[in-house]
Amino acid sequence: MSDDPIKSTPLASKHIELGAKMVPFAGWNMPVQYTGIIDEHKAVRESCGIFDISHMGQFIVSGQGAAAWLNSMLTNNIDKLGINQGQYTIMLNEKAGVIDDLIIYRCGEDTYFVVVNASKIDEDYAWLSSHKPEGITLENHSDRYAGMAIQGPLCQDVFAKVFPGLELPVRNGIATHEIKGQQLWFCRTGYTGEDGFEFFCPAEHGIEWLEAFVAAGAKPCGLGARDSLRLEMCYPLNGSDLDPDHTPIEAGLGFFCALDTEFTGAEILRGQKADSPKVRLVAIEYTGKGAPPRSHYSVFSASGEELGQLTSGVLSPSLMKGIAMAYVPVEYAKVGTELQIDVRGKKFPAVVVKKPFYKKG
Repeated sequence: MSDDPIKSTPLASKHIELGAKMVPFAGWNMPVQYTGIIDEHKAVRESCGIFDISHMGQFIVSGQGAAAWLNSMLTNNIDKLGINQGQYTIMLNEKAGVIDDLIIYRCGEDTYFVVVNASKIDEDYAWLSSHKPEGITLENHSDRYAGMAIQGPLCQDVFAKVFPGLELPVRNGIATHEIKGQQLWFCRTGYTGEDGFEFFCPAEHGIEWLEAFVAAGAKPCGLGARDSLRLEMCYPLNGSDLDPDHTPIEAGLGFFCALDTEFTGAEILRGQKADSPKVRLVAIEYTGKGAPPRSHYSVFSASGEELGQLTSGVLSPSLMKGIAMAYVPVEYAKVGTELQIDVRGKKFPAVVVKKPFYKKG
């Protein structure tokens, strides 16, 4: 248990003013919900919601040879990025376990903007610093920014009201604009399965931009809806679905690993892909009604053999049934395999299904 004091984002006072229920998350005091998780979840699926992501970290990497070095540290191939393009990628330890999953954007010929998970800012920075060669600059700008994720099918309408005359970058793209004397970052990415963008501004101006987005029609949403939205899409949560003891191949993220290149853990991943992993992260859905599944609940085979524990679980607001993910032995990972989820001593029937749970109509 950390003795570090809990941190507040630059938007915290506004969350409280808007009636949010605040909870500790990854060392931060964060809004878990405002009007209710289902209400906020549906707003993002049907219109537009806004989340505080100020707790996430931002690094700037620059210098000649930055791409080659980053390619040695991350699984995806940065050489595929044009200027103002981004990609999802993964940082591995020497055993090919996951340190962090992150988004990296190429902002210039030799300049990269890296967005990392909140609980991993210090660890990521230390890991990268310890492997950084001479001539490469690594800067931690995490305390400088407030961040917001504006997500949902009406996100472009909200953007147009706040920034008339500007255009959003294309999917996975990044753009910077100087407005009111502030450098603003717009990243066309998200964690919900809906169209959306992530917005970073100077920390001291965060509340005024949050107010502008809300006035333009974005509904404030908390971590509860963010979790149910991402889990419906089977997007992994680092520290739960991803961890130092499991590889991206086991997690089903091989698509984001350029196995024809050399990076930390690559040789292990190539061997694992050739031989097939012993466990896989699968999507599990209740076959009937049941108490909501939660992380750490035990997973059993249909015959009663304990196979592992859930890494994530929730009652899906879109499907109105329990959904979860878990690492199970590969022989139980096939779609259609019947399982059982133990909830406080009572077992509920479930089945392995194809990812993602939620598919837009």
